[in-house]
Amino acid sequence: MERGSPELKRMLIRWRRQGTIERVERPTNIARARSLGYKAKQGFVVVRVRVVKGRRKRPKPEGGRVPKKAGRFFSLNKSKQNVAEQKAARKYQNLEVLNSYLVGEDGVSKWFECILVDTSHPAILSDKERRWIADRKHRGRAFRGLTSAGRKSRGL
Repeated sequence: MERGSPELKRMLIRWRRQGTIERVERPTNIARARSLGYKAKQGFVVVRVRVVKGRRKRPKPEGGRVPKKAGRFFSLNKSKQNVAEQKAARKYQNLEVLNSYLVGEDGVSKWFECILVDTSHPAILSDKERRWIADRKHRGRAFRGLTSAGRKSRGL
């Protein structure tokens, strides 16, 4: 879908009314999802995650003196995509984040689709190409910066 297309605008209007994390039946951009490792088989879950754009805002100090360094806006030091992957990983704790990609944005939000894998599903355990993610050393990939977005924020 092209930027500014009427179809994309309709989708964004619909997504705004939905929750922050929504499970979707199939990827919006199937070619992109497949290039990141998605397969249309059991054990794969696709989730659309909304992340608020802009810098992070600290709460305003209640009263008393305000320290010189107490700025209200500061950088989070991780990408919005990384934040989206971590949100998905917190919601679906039994699944592991394989990868994610941008599907749309407006003036307030960005939407990413995260590809999640059920590491205990027999279809995943029998797939030679995808079996590696079921290994215990891959638990918590999104939180340890091991997805592609996490590796970029670590400078790798």
